[in-house]
Amino acid sequence: MLQQTQVSRVIERFEAFVARWPSALALAGATEGEVLSMWQGLGYYRRARRLHEAAKDCVARFGGEVPVRAAELVTLPGVGRYTAGAVASIVHGERAAIVDGNVARVLLRVHGRALDPAERSTQEWLWSTAQGLVERASSAATLNEGLMELGALTCTPRAPHCESCPWRSRCVARRDAAVDRIPAVAAKAARPTVHWETLVMRDARGLVLERRGDRGLWAGLWQTPTIEHGSAGAASVFDPSAAWRGVRGIVAAGAFTVVTSPRKVAFRVWVAPPSARLRAGWVRVPDDALATHAMSNAMRRVLETASMLTPTAGSRATRSRAASGSRRTPAPAAAARSAGRGRSSGLSRREG
Repeated sequence: MLQQTQVSRVIERFEAFVARWPSALALAGATEGEVLSMWQGLGYYRRARRLHEAAKDCVARFGGEVPVRAAELVTLPGVGRYTAGAVASIVHGERAAIVDGNVARVLLRVHGRALDPAERSTQEWLWSTAQGLVERASSAATLNEGLMELGALTCTPRAPHCESCPWRSRCVARRDAAVDRIPAVAAKAARPTVHWETLVMRDARGLVLERRGDRGLWAGLWQTPTIEHGSAGAASVFDPSAAWRGVRGIVAAGAFTVVTSPRKVAFRVWVAPPSARLRAGWVRVPDDALATHAMSNAMRRVLETASMLTPTAGSRATRSRAASGSRRTPAPAAAARSAGRGRSSGLSRREG
């Protein structure tokens, strides 16, 4: 949950989630729909699916227990090298390295290497260097937490606090006045914009929804009937009456843009009374059943735009990973720390 998501939003979901499924065995017995429904509001729903798959894998291969060694953890769906190292070292004391954005920045600056952390060769050097430090440390957990904290609070991306850094005397980047040039990060490609038209139809019988496909953005979640355009030109000539033939009284309700990892999605929201007969794939969901139909934060904003929901803190879809300046916890290290030591973290990191 803490991967790429603010602690404040995770807190809202975590306790209810683990109360319902307190073990891998319990989670493995849930349906995907139930898991997605409990995940609502956190975004990045692929994480929920992978977590569910990992629980099933724990049952199938590890007798329902979560493995403790990094080499076994990394074989679980959704668990990468960082996640495995964080859990294994911080919870179980294994001499396993971790490399996130914070650790990479510290190591590259200390060694004066103006390299792009995204490059494979750079990653190989970073992991090898981090593992060497772990092997020599008295406590792998303390070292890994210290490196992340140093990067999050002192060796920051901009305006680092070099005067308070314990490694300032041996930092090559500081010595060579190259701190601003290390790491050397390649420019990000511009996000393309796609255009979506979505129709909100609701009456006393419920809200009309359809389920998204199993691939792509917000896969498997529920949405109001939506038509997707690949270009602004197609959107400019869109005729809602022709597109949703047979639906009467369609009027425009508003528009907004959501920034996601791969692209921007420009929504245009339309409202209309529900038709007597629904199209194939459309279902009418009563109000008391909406909670069991997992929707994206973007879809919540669609309903807000259609004046069906009152906006609440954390529900606006634009509050995503792309929002600048947000502080994120070093997940899953914060979760590992909480499990192993009873503490939480407000450090900042992004899971690659």
